Amino acid sequence: MNLPKSRFIVMVRSLPYWIVYVVPAVAVLGLWHGGVGTLAALVFVFGVIPVLERVMGMRTDNDGTGGPTRSIAHDMPLYVWVPTQLGVQLYGLWLITSGHLAGWESVVGTVSIGVMAAAGGINIAHELMHRKDPKERALAEVLMGSVTYSHFCVEHVYGHHRHVATRLDPASSRYGESVYAFLPRTILGGVFSAWGIEQLRARKQGIPLSSLRHRMTRYGLTQVLVYATLAITLGPIAVAYWAGQSFVAIAMLEVINYVEHYGLSRCEISPGRYERVQPHHSWNASHRLTNWLLFNLQRHSDHHYLASRPYHMLRHYDDVPQLPAGYATMILTALVPPLWRRVMHPRVNAWRRRTTLGTPSPASEAA
Repeated sequence: MNLPKSRFIVMVRSLPYWIVYVVPAVAVLGLWHGGVGTLAALVFVFGVIPVLERVMGMRTDNDGTGGPTRSIAHDMPLYVWVPTQLGVQLYGLWLITSGHLAGWESVVGTVSIGVMAAAGGINIAHELMHRKDPKERALAEVLMGSVTYSHFCVEHVYGHHRHVATRLDPASSRYGESVYAFLPRTILGGVFSAWGIEQLRARKQGIPLSSLRHRMTRYGLTQVLVYATLAITLGPIAVAYWAGQSFVAIAMLEVINYVEHYGLSRCEISPGRYERVQPHHSWNASHRLTNWLLFNLQRHSDHHYLASRPYHMLRHYDDVPQLPAGYATMILTALVPPLWRRVMHPRVNAWRRRTTLGTPSPASEAA
């Protein structure tokens, strides 16, 4: 089969993004093997990936960010993920509820599947929820619903992107705020924000709370149905498993949020009115391997500057705040607040001095 040169180039450039499928493959093999094998996915994500990231280095050029804005070659890794993730989640459910795994193996397996759902599923849902096609947004809702976090589809697109790097955004971490203080604030704040956003839309369009067109009602009923079905058919172990893998995925998502905007803020032009979102309001990381794994999510500066830009076209910026490592390493760093402050505060302070904002104080940021 002869392909036009341009299509062949697009296909070749899309191939590295399939690397994310190593995560569910390793998770399934580890669960099937049992014992220490259940740790395989965690070792791969938080051990192997950071090491390989250092070996493979950075990709700071923007070659390949032109061309067609959409291509089936770049869309297929997103679409195939949906049945893949659901299949792995159900496989884990079967293993754990059928007694194939010991108690500690079930716990580790649950955590592994949650990490897979965050690293792949939530990230892919994030890409799809920004698109205009209702079918793609529906796939995003399926993925977010599978980790009990459907409201993120509303809050992230219509709340976080509007209020990022301001005190109005629960998903923007503040200077001096530990990840453990941030997590309850962003999780609860995100739920309340989503409710407010959807209620405003519903009132404008005359949608009653009882209607399935009200997204928060639809999300809530879907979750009740999922958990009720698990409880009735498979019992409390199934409910604990589904809630557990959801909790891990949600926590990992929000720790990534913590990393992406830590200590950065937009200038308030007038009370309640802020400057336009710019690339320097998000931390950038152009580590080659982790950007392949995460569909260029680490080029977060460009994503917030133009949220409609497809993942394969996101650009690197030299002149924005730069993370010292990819997200896998930064997640582990964030979990140790003294280490996080030692690594990140000099970078935040240097950026503040450079932009004449001055060195922030934790008290002023938390106000």
